[in-house]
Amino acid sequence: MTVVSATLRAGRGGRGERGRLGALGMAAAGVIVLAVVLAAVGPILTTADPNASDITHAYGAPAAGHPLGFDGQGRDLLSRLLTGARTSLLGPLWIVTLSMAAGIAVAITAAWVGGWLDSVVSAVLEVMFAFPGVLLAMLVAAVFGPGLNAAVLALAVAYIPYIARLVRSAALAERRKPYIQALEVQGASALSICVRHLVPNLLPIIAAQATLFFSYAMVDLAIVSFFGLGVQPPDADWGTMVGGGQSGVLQGYPAESLLAGGCIVVLVVAFNLLGERLSEGRPTSRPWPWRRTRAVGAA
Repeated sequence: MTVVSATLRAGRGGRGERGRLGALGMAAAGVIVLAVVLAAVGPILTTADPNASDITHAYGAPAAGHPLGFDGQGRDLLSRLLTGARTSLLGPLWIVTLSMAAGIAVAITAAWVGGWLDSVVSAVLEVMFAFPGVLLAMLVAAVFGPGLNAAVLALAVAYIPYIARLVRSAALAERRKPYIQALEVQGASALSICVRHLVPNLLPIIAAQATLFFSYAMVDLAIVSFFGLGVQPPDADWGTMVGGGQSGVLQGYPAESLLAGGCIVVLVVAFNLLGERLSEGRPTSRPWPWRRTRAVGAA
């Protein structure tokens, strides 16, 4: 038992605490947290109806209660930005959640079973790489009609091969480590090993990739909404606002497109910086409490 416990500890050596994010990573995390808070409570802070039009205020300048002014239909820009933040964040969240769940399940199964199943999965993933996510979302919208649900589902399917390939490569390397063999010798089931040991050891990679894919999903979903195939008017969405503000840009009122586009750019950069910092994080030498417990038990 002492030998097996030592092998398990060696196998889990990569699960140490992540290196510090640094000033840049912390700033990116702060921007993301601020955006989430504003999306959650922002609409409560403004009294203006984001969908209420008043053509007499079209492209109106900032005024009391309307600090960012109005769009081309006389709607309050601040309330639309805050309301649009919800769909602009929830949409990518659903895309990443669905694609991660499916991609991880496929990758772990293929890596564990191996053989013909791994070959078939690899071939299917290669075929799926041929379909760009945005194009697939547009095709789905053309068949089933425009809307957020269709775009989210199509993009989630398009992201599965990218996630599955990354996780499969990491799982294959982890599968060959001695602690996995030690668990099999102990009689642990494949499901138990994967759920309790293999997947937790891959969490640092999964977390970093999920953060990066969130930024990709935000851009792709904004593109789909920009072309009128995502969130439908009069509902607010940053991608829809960028597209709807084109006429204002031509007339010398670029506020709607610039503000919505700026929000997308800032958050995409923040998620990319955070994802890169998580990828570059290195484990420290401080052991986890459960390691010390095991060591005492073994002694």
